[in-house]
Amino acid sequence: MKRNVLIAISSVFAVVSLAANPPLAQQAIAIPSEYRNVLTILGRTGTYQDRVLLIELPRNELKPSIAGMSLPTQFGFVGQVALAKGAGDMEVLMGELALTAEEVNPVLSLLLDSGFEVTALHHHYLGVKPELLFLHVRGRGRAASLARKIKPALDLIGKQSAAQAGEYTEIIFAPADAPLDLARLDKIVGRAGTQTDSVYQYLVGRPDLKILDMGALVNARMGLKSSAAFYGSDENAVVSGEIACLESELNAVLKSLRKNGLEATAVVNHMINTRPLIIFVHYWGTGRSEELARGFKAALGELGRAR
Repeated sequence: MKRNVLIAISSVFAVVSLAANPPLAQQAIAIPSEYRNVLTILGRTGTYQDRVLLIELPRNELKPSIAGMSLPTQFGFVGQVALAKGAGDMEVLMGELALTAEEVNPVLSLLLDSGFEVTALHHHYLGVKPELLFLHVRGRGRAASLARKIKPALDLIGKQSAAQAGEYTEIIFAPADAPLDLARLDKIVGRAGTQTDSVYQYLVGRPDLKILDMGALVNARMGLKSSAAFYGSDENAVVSGEIACLESELNAVLKSLRKNGLEATAVVNHMINTRPLIIFVHYWGTGRSEELARGFKAALGELGRAR
């Protein structure tokens, strides 16, 4: 598909993970009282699974587009904050904040002044309008204290209008000629999914790795995951996501993505002072949905080979 071809609307979204990591869409268990307090302080909602409180921060007020194609928020324009128990009965906070270029340094200053560590700042997409960057942050302390410290930074996000945040291209969607064939995609990728809104997304953890950050186990809900988000129709689709790989897997993953027609958009770390080092390869592609799914599957197949 050419990038200037109008993309069709689909009505599917799915989230999957390896068997060792329960699907994020399953019914969450009761949220512990200290985490309910966090949600009250922040004035937000969240889910509690795998001993992790996860709060999503969607940028619904933006109307992002790439190469003239308007894309829904759930395609990848969502930040998050996660909390889990760390060493010494303290909580570990790990966040990924989706920020416009104008928001980056004001938010960065508030986070640093509040004692948080910034671990990465990078793009996920090339040519997205308005420009959007992802700021990774971590902190350690009592749950309520972390919530109060990060709240001013979170409250700063989205204060501008979409027009002030940057220019974007309005697109009128063409009617979908056919919805995505979910069963076919699941067969290609080798995993089942769940649906939400108009995006079909796979989230795949790395249960083969045990990574601790300040005593907290970094699992898929804490950010150690590969992903693929599909949008469009079978004949006219886009995909974006990331592959979480070890240093020894990095170039094999890059070669696999390029061999399958997927573009690498960033090669970055999301965490610091963790071993082994995890590198995230962000990618983007357009074309027939099954070809994009094969590309994602092939990249996943490079994980765990070289140790």
